Amino acid sequence: MKKIFLLIIALIVFLSVKPAVDRADDSESDPAAQITGFTAAQQDERAHILKAFLHANNSPLEYEANTFVEEADRNNLDWRLVAAIAGTESTFGKVLPKNSFNAWGWGIPTGADDGVHFKDWKDGIAQVSEGLRENYYGKGAKNVYDVGWIYAANGDSWGTHVQYFMDQISSFVPNDPQFLNVYL
Repeated sequence: MKKIFLLIIALIVFLSVKPAVDRADDSESDPAAQITGFTAAQQDERAHILKAFLHANNSPLEYEANTFVEEADRNNLDWRLVAAIAGTESTFGKVLPKNSFNAWGWGIPTGADDGVHFKDWKDGIAQVSEGLRENYYGKGAKNVYDVGWIYAANGDSWGTHVQYFMDQISSFVPNDPQFLNVYL
């Protein structure tokens, strides 16, 4: 009974953290809120949601949830984007070239056998975030489908996969007791 009660409480609280539909609130003055679809108060929970989501997917990137959010904010990107690309390209960092920390397939079209090798996950998240800002969004991409036509030469298919994972992150409700207390 206690588990059901905690799950109901977590669900109620999570529903209050869903993406904002009405953009006519104070998020208009906050560019990060406009990109993420979350109000300023909801943004405090982003790293907790992402960490729980990555944990549920047995991702080695779980402990970098704060890095994803910080780099997204620094580069004015959607906080879910770089993690969602990792989901599309490497099953959230589980299938990648040995010792590369390259969960994004970054640099593979350059002709290298296994793309760019980053020194660690933080380095990879930072470089991919900066690269997306400068070389994709900074050059006119407006959404994941636009990015996909450059990134993967198939914007519709790649973009659909990335958007799927972004939506999964947004709607994620943890069922692991270690994450439930985050929402209570």
